[in-house]
Amino acid sequence: MSFHSMWAELLPVGRSSASGGYRRYAWTPADTDCRTWFREQAEARGLTYETDRNGNQWAWLGDPAAGDAVVTGSHLDSVPDGGAFDGPLGVVSAFAALDELRGRGARLTRPLGIVNFGDEEGARFGLACVGSRLTTGALTVEQAHRLTDGDGITLPQAMEAAGHDPETIGPDPERLARIGAFVELHVEQGRALDLSGDRIGIASAIWPHGRWRFDFRGEANHAGTTRLADRRDPMLSYAETVLAARREAELAGAVATFGKIAVEPNGVNAIPSLVRGWLDSRAADQESLDTVVGGVEKAAREYAAAHGADLDVVRESFTPVVEFDHALRDELARILGGDTGTDLRVPVLGTGAGHDAGILSGRVPTAMLFVRNPTGVSHSPAEYAAEDDCVAGVSALADVLEGLART
Repeated sequence: MSFHSMWAELLPVGRSSASGGYRRYAWTPADTDCRTWFREQAEARGLTYETDRNGNQWAWLGDPAAGDAVVTGSHLDSVPDGGAFDGPLGVVSAFAALDELRGRGARLTRPLGIVNFGDEEGARFGLACVGSRLTTGALTVEQAHRLTDGDGITLPQAMEAAGHDPETIGPDPERLARIGAFVELHVEQGRALDLSGDRIGIASAIWPHGRWRFDFRGEANHAGTTRLADRRDPMLSYAETVLAARREAELAGAVATFGKIAVEPNGVNAIPSLVRGWLDSRAADQESLDTVVGGVEKAAREYAAAHGADLDVVRESFTPVVEFDHALRDELARILGGDTGTDLRVPVLGTGAGHDAGILSGRVPTAMLFVRNPTGVSHSPAEYAAEDDCVAGVSALADVLEGLART
């Protein structure tokens, strides 16, 4: 099956007719449909298919127990109303690259694996990369059991409802020991390749990043009868903090975003008693990130005090800087550069987006390939990559897999 036909088959799954974006949340019917698609692709190619203890899906060419496998893949879930490419491009390209290798008659001496990691985006339970975090032990079983969605459904309950036994979740060192190298292909979430005129790039590192919850607590009251001077309105503190985040990020050359908010009692004619906002911040280095988040929190506390509100700040997740394996990265550059030695023809760039490859990097050698995104838009229905660039990504991934798996 060609890249085009696979892409067309997966494209309608979980797509909202209202927004045109995707709502493929972990352990929902749309996620189940994506997982069924993955299994069918594996079985159609005669690959060994399995679901691991944490719900991640694997397809194997060769004996995975032999170890030192070359693995590729990504994820199929989405952010709320996300785009078609973030995650699925890496999975579809993995199967297409395998088809290309078979068409070439490539002789591989190492096992080849394709993976779909579960719940990478964290759209339902608020924590990114749950499948890979559980596998590596970065997320404990106890922490996983405490994860809940907006309806109060816990992660174990959701997994069980989707037909997966939640009692099996936890670290999986035996599976990690199978992997000799992991290469994730992903649409670029920025415009660096578009600006340089290159179709394909190699990742150097993932910026340190995290999510912080800001809880501003005031006093609910009538919007029409309460004097402005008598109000303890936490929305004012929150609004000023949003502006402070933008200011601090600009000063540090970083990014900071309040993209999610919850308000209680959430009435048009009621002053809020609680405004809860989530800060996402990322920077090229740890010092810059600390400066941004520290500056935002300092400003938030000053604004809260000025408006008679209380403030709690909770760090919900954090990932330090991830430097991808230098030897593997250089090997990818050599393969894609046509054995040109030091003449590096493939651009190497950093990214502010988190990925399963970043979670795995502490346990196995990992690398990433990026496919050009002409608009730089991601996490949006407008996310896009040209068909020719996607095909170029498949060929590049096939070259890399062949170069690694025949050594």
